[in-house]
Amino acid sequence: MNNYSGKRVWFHCIVFVSVLIIAQSITTKYQTYEEDDPGTEIGNLSEDLKINLSNSSQTSFRFMHEANSCVIQMREMDGLLTVRERIDREALCPLSPRCLISFDVVVFTNEKFQLVHIEIEILDINDNSPQFPSNERYIEVSENTAVGTRLPLDVAADQDVGQNYIQSYQISFNSHFGIDVQRGEDGLKFAELVLLEELDREKEDSYIIQLSATDGGNPAKSGSMNVYINVLDYNDNSPSFEKSLLKVELAEDAPVGFLLLKVHAFDPDDGANGEVVYGFTDDSSTDAKRVFQIDSHSGAVTLKALVDYETKKSYEFKIQARDLGMNSVPSTCKITVEIFDVNDNAPEISIKPITSVSEGVVYITEAAAKDSFVALISTSDRDSGSNGRVTSSLQGHEHFRLHKAYGDTFMIVTTATLDRERIPEYNLTVVAQDLGSPPFKTIKLFSIRVSDENDNPPLFSKSVYEVSVMENNVPGSYISTVIARDWDVGDNGKVTYKLLDRKVAGGVPLSSYVSVHPVSGSLFAMRSFDYEALKQIEAEVIAIDSGTPKLSSTTLIRVEVVDQNDNSPYITYPYLFNNSAEVAVPYNVPAGYPVLRVKARDVDEGANGKLTFKIVEDVLELFSINKDTGDIVLKYGLTFMIGDTAEIKILVTDNGRSPLSITASIHFLVTEMQPSEDQIVFVSQPTDMEYLDLDVSLVFIIILAGGCVLLMMAIMIVGFSYLKNQRNGDNEPGFSLNHLESSSSPPNDKNTLQQSAAKYSDQLSVKDSGKGDSDFNDSDSDISGDGCRKALHLNVHATCSIQSPDALAADWPGNYCVIPAIAPVSYGRGNTLPSALAAACRLPQTNPTSRKDPGHSTHMTRVRGFRQSFTRTDAVPPLSYQHAENTGRQPSVWCPDSEYINMLREVATPF
Repeated sequence: MNNYSGKRVWFHCIVFVSVLIIAQSITTKYQTYEEDDPGTEIGNLSEDLKINLSNSSQTSFRFMHEANSCVIQMREMDGLLTVRERIDREALCPLSPRCLISFDVVVFTNEKFQLVHIEIEILDINDNSPQFPSNERYIEVSENTAVGTRLPLDVAADQDVGQNYIQSYQISFNSHFGIDVQRGEDGLKFAELVLLEELDREKEDSYIIQLSATDGGNPAKSGSMNVYINVLDYNDNSPSFEKSLLKVELAEDAPVGFLLLKVHAFDPDDGANGEVVYGFTDDSSTDAKRVFQIDSHSGAVTLKALVDYETKKSYEFKIQARDLGMNSVPSTCKITVEIFDVNDNAPEISIKPITSVSEGVVYITEAAAKDSFVALISTSDRDSGSNGRVTSSLQGHEHFRLHKAYGDTFMIVTTATLDRERIPEYNLTVVAQDLGSPPFKTIKLFSIRVSDENDNPPLFSKSVYEVSVMENNVPGSYISTVIARDWDVGDNGKVTYKLLDRKVAGGVPLSSYVSVHPVSGSLFAMRSFDYEALKQIEAEVIAIDSGTPKLSSTTLIRVEVVDQNDNSPYITYPYLFNNSAEVAVPYNVPAGYPVLRVKARDVDEGANGKLTFKIVEDVLELFSINKDTGDIVLKYGLTFMIGDTAEIKILVTDNGRSPLSITASIHFLVTEMQPSEDQIVFVSQPTDMEYLDLDVSLVFIIILAGGCVLLMMAIMIVGFSYLKNQRNGDNEPGFSLNHLESSSSPPNDKNTLQQSAAKYSDQLSVKDSGKGDSDFNDSDSDISGDGCRKALHLNVHATCSIQSPDALAADWPGNYCVIPAIAPVSYGRGNTLPSALAAACRLPQTNPTSRKDPGHSTHMTRVRGFRQSFTRTDAVPPLSYQHAENTGRQPSVWCPDSEYINMLREVATPF
């Protein structure tokens, strides 16, 4: 502890408070001595600002800028200011009469900011002694020097200031010389030797004087040097200046080489004794010699280096003039140069943010309320007067504005609440302009970045995700990925995923089925899925950010297990033993008897579970199977030739992409048991349908093409018939059976019949067209389609005479057409043909009095490739001779074969 520590004086009385609309700006001043020990208390902000810490546990104090943190320490909890390390005032503020350490402190109280400006004055202690530039000084003086002549001495330096600076100079006792202490323009004291008595070189040619300088400290400190004075022989004339003191002004923007002044010393001697040279005195400061230069012959003083008013406001130096003669005694002239200010400095802008990481960037949290303190803007100008007065403005965004804190210091405050997700960064501009002429303007750009708060939870794009995975997957296989986006950044936006575990079917934990990667959100299968055991898995995933407090959201992942054809069908009936079964069949069952319905199952679903039945081996070709239902029926009735057993092999196949199947052998045992009545049925499909595996689309195309062909044929036939009938109707009268009745010849009259036949031979012609077609299709045949259509125009009467076949054959040899007067003929589905057409085309006439079963039609004619089902009570009508009711005779009517009948039916269908 130095000698002054016990005399420390606290200055807490100077507190300036400026209450702003938005915030408070308080200036607090303290004083402390230099060289105090580390830890020495300077002041307590919480006490001086009357902040009750018990009412606010979250109050904290923080430096706005850490530049002075190396010498001053502040306790964050209560703002206690202490000395961090020893303070050297001379190093901190060299030769400055006042040394201040200033900084700003932000006080956080109840989520509000308070700006406190701190000024600590460092008081000087007398820790430095006066010191001369050198320990010796040599001076030459002529013996004829006049009494009262002043001889300049070196100026001592003292790093201390105020009272601790040099207060006096003393010399050792000497009868010829005295000392005079003066104060210069800069306020510093300097000393000069004054000649008190005339010198006589013959008596004493030299003198030694000790010069000492003493400061005003307590205790006082001093420094000394020896001055050696050499007395020269008489020189009758020495140079002399017109004025011993000159003062000039110099603008700080004067260029190098600028002429300040020109000094002149007069010497009346001639020759070398009258030639005068100029130069700096030995005691001139090095700073003056650096800035100025003197022409040794002309005495012109010019600017050697640029001057700066803000660095040094004045210079003092001495110019000596001496001639070149022997024993020349120099004369001196003191020059004082005053530097005056010009507006050569632009304003300076300093931005001190509350929190900052990089230069030119200010940070503020998005949770800050309106009117929150963001940063401190300080402006300064090294110029003086109006050149140094500065006005400031803020440009860039309406969310911020300036408010004055103290002096040329302003606070940037918010004018609205901030949202980082909407505007993450603001680019602002501070403009500072002085009042000089012309004015200087400084523009400084900086950014305000809004720091993130955890105010946004992670959000999934969907509340429910639906994905699918094939069963029999590999454990650990990838299923899907869910992503939750958090608009916050850093840890606040870092999302981790977690599966909300629960029990699924069978009490098994969900985590044993699926897992979620905590970083990527990818869903993985923990086991192989079985569609038949579990068709759907619902997993709830939660996304959590890493902010404080943590925010989260959830989503549902619905995993649909897709069925694979991984199960073969199996037969449930009949019961198999060693993949075979025995089934009893009655011995006398007819064709169409259902001997067995094979039942099978496949635990797969859809096409994978749809089964198809097929007989793959039937040596006797006795059975057929319905491919969809599995019904096995007899194609033929059982006879003694079959034996006691019949064996088939069936194949049951699913419809999967890679079909699976099962085969089984069925042994049918023929027994004497009686079949039930309701089991005797006929199969209405071809016996070989079960062996055809035609594609459904192909069958449909074939049927459609056939129908189109038949339709075109029918249209052509009808068209040709209509044209031919029109032509025939124009040439001959219509044919009628009345012509036959009006004949006076007996029925066996050959001539009459021949005439009638000749008369109407063009209508009922039996000649062949020569085209190679059948009689029915022959356009020239009377039994062709056209002939039958002509018959429709005949007037059929019940009284028409019917000739016997023999007589007709005798009269009209060759082909003929008999038209009996009989009832209309039914040819199926409620359609009828005229009697004349039926006779002419030799259609079989059914017995209308035959018994009919309610479920079966007796008029359904057998079609090639199909069987019609009948009960055993039904009778199939045979083809027979047609009877004429009036004559009582049985004409011989020829019955065509089935091919003609079918063609006639097809042609007659439109009628």
